[in-house]
Amino acid sequence: MLAALTGLGLSTAAGLNAYIPLLVVGVLANVTDAVKLPDGYGWLSNWGVLAVIAVLLVVETVFDKVPAVDSVNDAIQTVIRPASGGVVFSATSAAAELDHSTWTAEHPWAGWLLGIVTALAVHVVKTTARPVINVGTAGTGAPVVSAAEDAGSLGMSLIAIFLPVLVIVALLLLAVLGWWLIRKVRRRRARGRAAGRRHPA
Repeated sequence: MLAALTGLGLSTAAGLNAYIPLLVVGVLANVTDAVKLPDGYGWLSNWGVLAVIAVLLVVETVFDKVPAVDSVNDAIQTVIRPASGGVVFSATSAAAELDHSTWTAEHPWAGWLLGIVTALAVHVVKTTARPVINVGTAGTGAPVVSAAEDAGSLGMSLIAIFLPVLVIVALLLLAVLGWWLIRKVRRRRARGRAAGRRHPA
């Protein structure tokens, strides 16, 4: 159970920022006993790989805070974030052994699938809401929201590893926030269509 919560929390974090959970897992695997990577994932704790991930994190952090550029970045990340979610979920299979469960080890595809789907769902909500926020704030909201997403990704990654039980609470809060953002997007689009009908070109 704890392994699944850890995986869900990390893949959720990947949906917000692909590189933060990868970096957190890799660094902690090197300097603590909190993360024990399963066979085949040793590359994630390689300092050279982590340096590349850190550079990619800096690039995304900058691009994601620039209006319009952030939408291009989100389009590129449509593949990267779900892939990252699959990696970090699967990299928690060692925790499943601590839970005395062999199911994850016998079905490695399940971790990948759950991680990919979770990260993709979060990514879709993020990419749907961001253009609306940019338009509604004349672009000034982009860096603020992006910084909040980065902080959320880091916080969720740490919670998933050190306090996985709290992942349930965090996921519920994110679900409520996502539902609210989607409703706001739909209302804004409906108002835009109604205004277009009242003032045809």
